[in-house]
Amino acid sequence: MFIDTAEIEIKAGNGGNGLVSFRREKYIPDGGPDGGDGGKGGSVIFKVDKNLTTLMDFRYKKIYTAQNGGDGRAKKCSGKNGENLTVLVPAGTIVRDKETGKIIVDLSEEGEEFVAAKGGNGGWGNVHFATPTRRAPKFAKNGLKGEERTVVLELKLIADVGLVGFPNVGKSTLLSRVSDARPKIADYHFTTLEPNLGVVDAGEGKSFVIADIPGLIEGAHEGVGLGHEFLRHIERTRLIIHVADISGIEGRDPAEDFEKINNELALYSEKLADTPQIVAANKSDIIQDEEKAENFREYIKEKGLKLFEISAATGAGVRELMLYTASVLETLEPVKVYESDFVPEEEKEEEPFTITRDGDVFVVEGPLVEKLFGSVNFDDDESMGYFERTLRREGVIDALREMGAGEGSTVRMDETEFDFVE
Repeated sequence: MFIDTAEIEIKAGNGGNGLVSFRREKYIPDGGPDGGDGGKGGSVIFKVDKNLTTLMDFRYKKIYTAQNGGDGRAKKCSGKNGENLTVLVPAGTIVRDKETGKIIVDLSEEGEEFVAAKGGNGGWGNVHFATPTRRAPKFAKNGLKGEERTVVLELKLIADVGLVGFPNVGKSTLLSRVSDARPKIADYHFTTLEPNLGVVDAGEGKSFVIADIPGLIEGAHEGVGLGHEFLRHIERTRLIIHVADISGIEGRDPAEDFEKINNELALYSEKLADTPQIVAANKSDIIQDEEKAENFREYIKEKGLKLFEISAATGAGVRELMLYTASVLETLEPVKVYESDFVPEEEKEEEPFTITRDGDVFVVEGPLVEKLFGSVNFDDDESMGYFERTLRREGVIDALREMGAGEGSTVRMDETEFDFVE
């Protein structure tokens, strides 16, 4: 089965918590702080594996979680860093953020890696909070949470050349003739259900990748049949070989078929409408309607396109078609890689805190509050002093005053309520 889209959740590991600990050794009853830092959480990394061709594995596993960092230990020992989680994907996988729909990364090269969710940093142990006047800090910082998001994986085959055309015009036969690919071939009018890739040897050390894109039908651009899934794969190709049945055996008009397919390509994507085409008039050895065949030749000539009359079944004209294809590819740009338009959370310009009103209660929220609450021991006077100084230094107290807070006002942070004291 060919699977080309998948939705998964990725969760990086949380950073380990810093430790509150004091040196305790014989003859040193009141040693200083020695709490170690927490370890960094593991990250979720996507990596391209050339041996994968589908996203099938993601049908069975939907959540990918990296390891948390270890908590700090005594004697200033840091916790162990969490192990990264490497998720293997096929070449041509685009990773999108589900919430925004924006591209996070386009993974196209063998071995290419991308950190899709970063692990949280470990918290500081109490050794970091010792000062000449605070020799026994009884608080430490908790580790930060790792990033997590839901992403959509979308596989677009990476091929230099795409074979397009109506079902049963001979695309699969042509692919099997020019490469080692062995697609299922039969005389049916629906279509191959999965794209097939093959490598064409053009001689003199030249080769290119060709894809048999499943047969398109009218309405494909609107998703009729499996239209969107099939059209998605053509977007990567640099060149299109448009295969038409010129024989007339089934009473079809190859010019009409050609026009309908190109219309579907254009309606789906402007890029596809502009992709260079070569026309392969297949089944030329068994032409039944010479008038339609001649009309098709004239029609393609008027379009200014190169036409090759071939027989995929016997091989007639196929070599010439492939050699010309190789020569055209040398003049075209490499396969397009999609540029990321996604901005990670840590790179967004975000206010450190916001203040809103909930009736008579002033609610303070934001990254500053989250980080501060992870490092404060509210049962310790020194820790509370650090908490208050940080609020003043970061402008929270002044902002509360501007919002109208006064002596005795209720302030809520992280579900905890305090009295505002001038």
